[in-house]
Amino acid sequence: MVALNMTVDSQTGERAVRFNIDALVIAGWAGRNREAMEHHIAELEALGIARPKATPTFYRVSPSRLNSDPVVQATGENSSGEAELVLIAADGDLFVALGSDHTDRKVEAYGVTVSKQMCDKPVADRVWPFSEVADHWDSLILRSYVIEDGERVLYQEGSVDGLLDPRDLIKRYTGTDTLADGTAMFCGTLPAIGGVRSFTTFEAEVEDPKLSRTISFRYDIAILEDVG
Repeated sequence: MVALNMTVDSQTGERAVRFNIDALVIAGWAGRNREAMEHHIAELEALGIARPKATPTFYRVSPSRLNSDPVVQATGENSSGEAELVLIAADGDLFVALGSDHTDRKVEAYGVTVSKQMCDKPVADRVWPFSEVADHWDSLILRSYVIEDGERVLYQEGSVDGLLDPRDLIKRYTGTDTLADGTAMFCGTLPAIGGVRSFTTFEAEVEDPKLSRTISFRYDIAILEDVG
């Protein structure tokens, strides 16, 4: 189990909350738009990563990989992040967080499940109540940026209407309409502009244009030497 100290940012104000997470699930290949998902699959195939046997695929990862640290460590120079919305179930309620499914791409080429476990999964320290965005979920916009040659470069951008609705993901995963308390679920990502690649700084944000608010975070990657 891991404890995340976060802030609930709601229309009625802010409050501190402590989420105790004992299950972490990464929903892979979670595209609603088949064309966009095929594009992302092709991106990863170009890196030697096999096509999934089923879509979506649910990968279980140790919850200890979740953190809100400004710096994460990764072995070698083959990892990269992906902006994703994250569902957190607690006390019978559902919250929307923002995270990065940071993944080792070299390991992913021979074992996707193993690669998911290899890296930390950074998350922002703010969440929204799901009930406040449920009726306009598809209008939420995900973006990410990377720092390349000292320049801030747009890496991902698009509305989440290309991804499966979170209620659909929950039903496919649990067979019910509810996610068990203490569960965090990453909900899928968008194609990378210019292709999947490695970097040492990653920024992500989700914009709620209807309620005029944003959650964002940034982290650096400290490279640990791969000595074989």
